[in-house]
Amino acid sequence: MTAVHSAAFQASLLDLVDEAGVPPLAGAVTRTQLTDGAWVDVAPGWLRGADALFERLRDGVPWRAERRQMYERVVDVPRLLAFYAAGMPLPDPLLDEMKAELDRYYRDELGEPFLTAGLCYYRDGRDSVAWHGDRIGRSSSQDTMVAIVSVGDPRPLLLRPRGGGTTIRHEVGHGDLLVMGGSCQRTWEHCVPKTTLPAGPRISIQFRPFDVR
Repeated sequence: MTAVHSAAFQASLLDLVDEAGVPPLAGAVTRTQLTDGAWVDVAPGWLRGADALFERLRDGVPWRAERRQMYERVVDVPRLLAFYAAGMPLPDPLLDEMKAELDRYYRDELGEPFLTAGLCYYRDGRDSVAWHGDRIGRSSSQDTMVAIVSVGDPRPLLLRPRGGGTTIRHEVGHGDLLVMGGSCQRTWEHCVPKTTLPAGPRISIQFRPFDVR
């Protein structure tokens, strides 16, 4: 397991609940239609017990650091990663509950279940992910969905049309759900930018269907 160094985590007063759980999504989701058939659903504070889940994932997931080729040099990926393929046990029962409710709510529209879970650990403001779309696999040519649950301190998640345009900003953390659907992975890009402002640690949990990365 990779050693984890992060800024102090600030728990949310709104997350002081007696019991963790995954409420029904019906009535909790607000959809924003974007351009070119893309859309974004948001359910703020969806997950109860998100701060305790953050701590369990931070301490219990076998985080790994990666290095990638960037032009003529190999650089560190500025975040820690974990990936759970289809059929692999998820690292916490709340992730199973989240996946089950996402499947219930989106299965008719998506036409299939979410199968994989990718986790990213942003330790502080130096960790980030650059502008991109999840275009490996079927999402390069077909509409699909990527559901992101954020636990830990909020960080900006930005979206913009591919090729440039107006940027949409969402502050996500403490159990917020954001789902990108339709053509979003092909026609829009998203990122979590670096920041020099104080930023506590955040874990992003990304649920994806078959053959989407």
